[in-house]
Amino acid sequence: MRLNFKDLIIFENEDYIIINKPPYIASLDERQADNSQSILRLAKEYSDDAQLAHRLDKETSGALAIAKNPAAYRHLAMQFEHRQVEKRYHAVVNGAHDFEMISVYLPIAQKRDGTQVMIDRQKGKEAETIFNSIKVYRNHTLVECMPITGRMHQIRIHLVCLKAPIVCDPTYGGEYIYLSDLKRKFNLKKDTDELPLMKRVALHSRSLTFKLLDGEVIKVEAPYPKDFEVLVKQLDKFS
Repeated sequence: MRLNFKDLIIFENEDYIIINKPPYIASLDERQADNSQSILRLAKEYSDDAQLAHRLDKETSGALAIAKNPAAYRHLAMQFEHRQVEKRYHAVVNGAHDFEMISVYLPIAQKRDGTQVMIDRQKGKEAETIFNSIKVYRNHTLVECMPITGRMHQIRIHLVCLKAPIVCDPTYGGEYIYLSDLKRKFNLKKDTDELPLMKRVALHSRSLTFKLLDGEVIKVEAPYPKDFEVLVKQLDKFS
């Protein structure tokens, strides 16, 4: 199914496009030369000089900033580099946790194959994330995550350090979440396997705050995609 790039746009001016990235689509072209869609490719079809100012993991949904010209790209890339962009993510995690401005400041290194990360106090790169609980449920928590640095899988591994892995993140020990976990009276048809409420890491890039070229500060918020919205609604209803 081809995505209509225009439908993803939540902010646009002459310099920038902010999209609400759907899950399961790569930010950049993937190494395997299978002509699958990527955000970069779609963005370039829409705007010739488009460049991504940062990336989101393939499974992660939400706010993603794209520059439409080289000056805009440099301006935003510098803000990312100097940690001046405020990034807020929402995650549903395992366990009931009361986080209030909890900072995890632990260095991150990639594992050998480059597909996973770990905490490595000797060889790791500096990394910090701040966490706040938005809503605490019976056995889960909706958490706001503010990464100060931008390491690969940073939010996911830092939540593991707080014994709060993201639901549906088996790579880092996050358990799948089922309606039967939430609902006391749950009847499944005989001989059918129950499917999890979410099939991907429950992480969404909720908002980006940065300076436009004229110095104006903007905050762009990305609504939840369907799967994340359903998950939170079910938690609200039954937990």
